[in-house]
Amino acid sequence: MSTEIEKYNYSLPRDSIAQRPVEPRSSARLLDGTQGPQSIVDRTVADLPSLLRPGDLVVVNDTRVIPARLNLLRRSGGVVEVLLVDRIGDSQWEALVKPSSRVGVGERLLHRDVEVAVVHERLSESGTRRVELLDPSFIDRSGKIPYPPYIESEPEDSERYQTVYANRPGSVAAPTAGLHLDRATLAGIERSGADLVKIDLRVGLGTFLPIKVEMLDKHEMHSESYRIEPDAWRRITSARRVVAIGTTVVRAVESAAATGVLEGRTTLFIRDSYDFKEIDVLLTNFHVPKSTLLVMIASFYGEGWRSLYDHALVAGYRFLSFGDAMLISRAAGKAAPVEG
Repeated sequence: MSTEIEKYNYSLPRDSIAQRPVEPRSSARLLDGTQGPQSIVDRTVADLPSLLRPGDLVVVNDTRVIPARLNLLRRSGGVVEVLLVDRIGDSQWEALVKPSSRVGVGERLLHRDVEVAVVHERLSESGTRRVELLDPSFIDRSGKIPYPPYIESEPEDSERYQTVYANRPGSVAAPTAGLHLDRATLAGIERSGADLVKIDLRVGLGTFLPIKVEMLDKHEMHSESYRIEPDAWRRITSARRVVAIGTTVVRAVESAAATGVLEGRTTLFIRDSYDFKEIDVLLTNFHVPKSTLLVMIASFYGEGWRSLYDHALVAGYRFLSFGDAMLISRAAGKAAPVEG
């Protein structure tokens, strides 16, 4: 049965969108909804280790955000922004090119009078193009971190948009729930008797974009690559309770559970009454209205997600990438009445 996307809408005031991360990282607020929407507890992320149990397995995504935003020039002098979205070869990328309509197929773009990229054919309905980098190392030398469009000014320290355990380069957006974990919190997780394992899902821009169709059946889910080492998978499947740090972990782990494939690409769209196989608890940020991430939260937690968001807005929680977080248990909100 088709689902109206309006069910996943809410009013997000502009002043509720965090523009700067808090310091230290673990001082971010944590809405604890694990006992259901009628038993909300306001905490901070520093409290997370005290909520874990011996035998729990905490799973994080150790992907690293690459400097995927390139500011280039046409021969005519026009400015072109190239946003690398997904690697499709050693020097080939799927990318958003602005203004795309003015850049011809085969046109070469420059940086300081040196040709650095060639723009090729259109690849998708969303308007992405195939872009060839003539020198792949140009990304690291001259690229910029692609902060979300609602961040009005770039933070002084770009490492603040990386997790402290970021390791494998490849994402064009951060796994934002992991931004809250600092070294002290990781040490606390270890002292709690819980274990920690790392997986890799390369976050694409499609993760955060609002759904633009009325019916979820009509939404074309974006593709992302993931990798879970066999030993990590063994620990995940044998854990007493799996605690995911972020929706990217949920997507990677549940993709592997659904297919038996530990490395590849996933277009998994978690929605409605999805049958979760591995994830029991989720720490996640507050997400954009009508996004696939909010649809996932509703599927994981239940109709009570709206009560959590209403509480967060009234209580002054900070939303989106640099905002606060919530901790939820699978199905804890399914018995809650639908609001709104």
